[in-house]
Amino acid sequence: MSDLELNTPWTAVSVLVVDDEPGMRAILKKALSKKFAQVDTAGSIEEAEEIRKRCHFDLLIVDINLPGRSGIEWHEAFDPNTRRSDVIFMTGYADLDMAIQALRAGASDFILKPFNLEQMMQSVSRCIERRLVERQNFALQRDVERSYPVDIIGDATSTQKMKKLITQLAPSIAAVLVEGESGTGKELVARALHQLSKRTGPFVPLNCGAIAPDLLESELFGHVSGAFTGAKKGRDGLFRVANNGTLFLDEIGEMPLSMQSSLLRALEQKAIRPVGAEREVNVDVRIVAATNRNLKKEVEEGRFRQDLYYRLNVLTIELPALRERIEDIPALAHHFTQQLSKDLGMKPINWAHEDILAMQAYQWPGNIRELRNMMERCILLGKSPSEYWQELNGDVPAISLPEKTPTVLNSDEKRPCQCHDGEQEQYCYPVDWTLKDVEKAHIMQVVDSNEGNKSAAARQLGVARKTLERKYKEWAEESASCE
Repeated sequence: MSDLELNTPWTAVSVLVVDDEPGMRAILKKALSKKFAQVDTAGSIEEAEEIRKRCHFDLLIVDINLPGRSGIEWHEAFDPNTRRSDVIFMTGYADLDMAIQALRAGASDFILKPFNLEQMMQSVSRCIERRLVERQNFALQRDVERSYPVDIIGDATSTQKMKKLITQLAPSIAAVLVEGESGTGKELVARALHQLSKRTGPFVPLNCGAIAPDLLESELFGHVSGAFTGAKKGRDGLFRVANNGTLFLDEIGEMPLSMQSSLLRALEQKAIRPVGAEREVNVDVRIVAATNRNLKKEVEEGRFRQDLYYRLNVLTIELPALRERIEDIPALAHHFTQQLSKDLGMKPINWAHEDILAMQAYQWPGNIRELRNMMERCILLGKSPSEYWQELNGDVPAISLPEKTPTVLNSDEKRPCQCHDGEQEQYCYPVDWTLKDVEKAHIMQVVDSNEGNKSAAARQLGVARKTLERKYKEWAEESASCE
């Protein structure tokens, strides 16, 4: 039994059989139609070329000895300027020279007549497997060197609900609409749905707002050679690339109304028609759409088709904004710090408690994308978030800090003397001070100059944050013992 017979029908693959014997055409069409939705036949090269102009075929099964032009003379099928099909040649009058000519022409296989169907199906299986690997590689090239973890980071209540919903919806084949503000991680959720679904095809993302409206149809459905000006080669659309997998349509609200009707038909019929083709091709694709718009309002205002909205809105996942899940910020900050430090080749930074509190107090209009961007800048500049905000806006987010050891000196404690050297302010210490007095006064002065930010002060002093905490604890104990 061939590999094809062990699989479900590969409905996204098309085959053209060219043979002058009606009986052979009928036998092959009957056998191949059990596996492929589109199998056409022709009795000559001229007839086959007319069919090929109207529709692209993944596989051509061609007899060499044909009336008129022979199979080897079908130069259009081997034109390097068009998207070539795999070709299996068959003949009952083969010799070594003919076999060499066929292979030089670009044949994928060469079969002698008479043959049994098992032999033909094995050859077909090898060609189709190679074709599907090419499609998989094309999909993978869209995400080269990008890693996406299945696990969504965070343990906030809203995050836990989101994770549970993703797990529930993943096995379904129904369309999913992911709604949320920009930067909330809609593509990550779509990838999690795909990976948990166990679908065998690839995950193929497309930003509908990034493609010119007049090119979107070709991008999704593909086109045949000569379909429009400049279409010298045929091309598979992303629906065929994503066959047996997931097609993620990001920013679906940006799709033009004229294109929405074509998408609706593809979803309802589970078939697509490449631009310039006369026949439809069946596909098995799960759709996950995402938007940061209110699609219901878009429907009411006539900017989005109501029927497409209901077709996409079978299952819905609403993503919370980062300001609504501030409990996840420490885990997200740690994740981005480790990831970015590795990517940038820099040493990871341990953020102080004040930095985390400052991040949790910020509103994050750009959500997780903005958080990642800010973390990257802080790592590159070697600054804490509070320092970054202070330099950027002249202030830091208002935070409620717990009661801590004050960073100012008591009135009865020793203070360094202020002096000026030109325009630069300096601090001098009396010669009768002990080294311990100088150390304490200098540390407190540096902390004061950083407005109480011990993390920034520690970096300026070249010591660990824990060292400062230990010093303050020692000073507090000494003060208490003196009383």
